[in-house]
Amino acid sequence: MKPSAVVAARAARIPGARSVQRTAVLLAGVLLVAFALVLGSASIASAHDELSSSTPEPGATLKTMPQAIELTFTNVPATIGSQVQVLDAAGEDWAEGEVSITDTVATQAIRAGAPAGTYTVNWRVVSSDSHPIEGTFDFTATAGAAAEASEAAGTPEASAGTAGPIETADPGALDQEPAADSGLSWGVILMIAVLIALAVVLALGARRRLTQGNNDDAA
Repeated sequence: MKPSAVVAARAARIPGARSVQRTAVLLAGVLLVAFALVLGSASIASAHDELSSSTPEPGATLKTMPQAIELTFTNVPATIGSQVQVLDAAGEDWAEGEVSITDTVATQAIRAGAPAGTYTVNWRVVSSDSHPIEGTFDFTATAGAAAEASEAAGTPEASAGTAGPIETADPGALDQEPAADSGLSWGVILMIAVLIALAVVLALGARRRLTQGNNDDAA
């Protein structure tokens, strides 16, 4: 008789053999479910919205000062809590009015009279998953066309206060997300703990049945 046939015959004589095999399969399924829950929660935690593009682009050099800054995100951000600053080299904020959001695009108007120079755009919005995201980038305007038009019309430029920049974790990054939590809710943690406890109970039960089957076979 072949060795494999002998092993199969011996396993067939053990009353708990098939039960142990079923338990092992169930135990593997429980562990796979727990692993899938962990991976799924991690994916949700990392799925925050991101800044996909901007107008002007980071580091761009423009012939004239734009009338507005446009920020395009991967999802629709919330209007409440959105803020964009357009700071010149002296720290004066040339942003005018509130941030306007249409679909995935956030638009911040720029006041007339902004001079030529390098500007820093600091932005902060609340993403669709309620997590705040923020970032900063620079661009340069070689001419202040809006200022020249204002002077030609003989109208004084509107005065503006000086605003400090929005604090960001990394001023050189296009977009920066604050440190996010692990994404594992207490409900998921409790479910994983229950699955692990169930796996332990099944393993102990399988071992007990296997031992009992060996004793019965020896008797």
